[in-house]
Amino acid sequence: MDLSIGEVARRSGLSVHALRFYEREGLFANPVRRLSNGRRVYHEEDLEWLAICTRLRSSGMPLAMIREYIDLARQGPGNERERLEILRRHQRHVEARIRELQDTLDVMSHKVRVYEDHLARGEADRLWNPSHPDPA
Repeated sequence: MDLSIGEVARRSGLSVHALRFYEREGLFANPVRRLSNGRRVYHEEDLEWLAICTRLRSSGMPLAMIREYIDLARQGPGNERERLEILRRHQRHVEARIRELQDTLDVMSHKVRVYEDHLARGEADRLWNPSHPDPA
């Protein structure tokens, strides 16, 4: 089934501008087909790829790495190990980011407990009070 750019934008949650950007950057698995009047035509497979691509982007994968991955995929069979290595490399990056975020969450949770405790004891005035240097 052929889909318009507006339909793909609605279903993917991406703006028309973002879709044009993805196309310009060569980030679609298949070239976007155009009708004789110049209108873009998309397919369900494009939506499936966009779902993956947006996850890769939101996880911090650089456009160049996505492009490298999709270029290899377009070449077809024979480079699966290279594609796997790209995915593994990014997986390690995401895992490190998760650890970093967990450390940040731990600090924030501690700070919340400190504030809750101070407020419960009626000692909120000691939080960041220069005359009572409390590292809260």
